[in-house]
Amino acid sequence: MKILFVATLSNTVNSFLVPHIKLLIRKGHNVDVAFNKKRQPSQELLDLGCRIFEVEFQRSPLKKKNIHAYKRIKKIITNEKYDLVHTHTPIASLITRYACKNIGGLKVLYTAHGFHFLKGSSIKNWLIYYPMEKIAAKWTDGLITINNEDYFRANNSIRLRKPNSSSVFKTNGIGLNLSKFSPTSAEKKINLRRKYKYSESDFILVYVAELNSNKHQDLLLDSLSLLKNKIPNLKLLLVGEGKLESLYKERVNNLGLSSNVDFLGFRTDIPDLLKLADVGVASSKREGLPVNVMEVMATGLPLVVTNTRGHNDLVVNEENGYLINGNDTNGFASAVYKLYSNEDLRRKLGEKSIKKVEEYSEENVLEQLDGIYSLYI
Repeated sequence: MKILFVATLSNTVNSFLVPHIKLLIRKGHNVDVAFNKKRQPSQELLDLGCRIFEVEFQRSPLKKKNIHAYKRIKKIITNEKYDLVHTHTPIASLITRYACKNIGGLKVLYTAHGFHFLKGSSIKNWLIYYPMEKIAAKWTDGLITINNEDYFRANNSIRLRKPNSSSVFKTNGIGLNLSKFSPTSAEKKINLRRKYKYSESDFILVYVAELNSNKHQDLLLDSLSLLKNKIPNLKLLLVGEGKLESLYKERVNNLGLSSNVDFLGFRTDIPDLLKLADVGVASSKREGLPVNVMEVMATGLPLVVTNTRGHNDLVVNEENGYLINGNDTNGFASAVYKLYSNEDLRRKLGEKSIKKVEEYSEENVLEQLDGIYSLYI
């Protein structure tokens, strides 16, 4: 069969979807890919021999370029006569599902990597994204969710699934390659710290995420300002790029945290950066099912995270980490200090993380996806 994968940006495919494409190719299907090339396609994707179509999808639904993106994806789907289109990310998925409507014999799957409307999100998000998903549901043969809140909402709302259809599914995320992330010994951790010029006595927090308002790194910076005089050699590694980088750097200077925060930018050595850390942190306002948290869990670290959808699928409070409500800077700082003060607690919570993340392995997710695909191809 001919299958097209669609995402707003190439980054999504490069980072998360190549194993899914491999699964389909192993089954004998031909798979093409369409996205906006923010970054070049990964070599692994190129080696699979997929044809790649560039479509200038925009992340904002209000951008005029999305009109051109619609015309482009419509032409591709019409000319290539696909049997199945599997679309990811909200804007590309809305445009693509609209382009697919009324094409006979074509099946459409949509993976929601986290609805932009969720419990506690802004009225603006509900006004924009809920109607969008409600309208597009009637052009969707199967909806795949990756967290409990989205699955419950979609499965219990006829408006978020195709009328007279029960085709709402849930997978354990997009699958984590556990061979890339694993705990390390105390000796290797010390060696890694020497390599990266950190001290054995540093207490290191790590957050791998784009520097933007949703990832909410300012909560971490404000928490650090409460801890810098309580925890000697406290360090926060912010791994990622983003439009708020200069603003966050200014905030670091204003809070007197220049010696406590390292902005590491885009990195390809994430496994090593996690292994040298003591605690994983995450301050997002909204998540689907965050891979960065899974990576921390597989490395055997305890976590301090905001209590939001996606985080609370992965972190059980006081079992493998701590869930902190909203903008509770004091609560975040208190949880970090509790872990700093008790090495045995860090070890116990980290062990629970390792056990729990096995549910989200690439092997388990590919098996779940294979079962879903079998219903449509």
